[in-house]
Amino acid sequence: MPVVVFVTADGRRIECEGQSGDTVMHVAVANGVEGIIGECGGSMMCATCHCFVDSEWIARAGSRKDGETDMLECAAVAPRSTSRLSCQVRLNEEMDGLIVHLPEMQI
Repeated sequence: MPVVVFVTADGRRIECEGQSGDTVMHVAVANGVEGIIGECGGSMMCATCHCFVDSEWIARAGSRKDGETDMLECAAVAPRSTSRLSCQVRLNEEMDGLIVHLPEMQI
């Protein structure tokens, strides 16, 4: 089972176990990770699951989906080149240890 490491804006690391096929947002919400809200439930209709994929992992996380860049423009914190909507990052076994950084705020 892949583990996702969430790094909060203040530097705390939270490790959560997920399953292949889960989204990073689902893992965060299921484990009560503060900083990922997922208000729309993963339908890419908000930006409350904005995260920054660690640069070491960006290639394995895949490229942004159609419409994701537009939605990231609505995020509370300005997007970066490593910004993703965590509802669009789906885990697989090669992503064990994935590191995502959380923004200072979501809303």
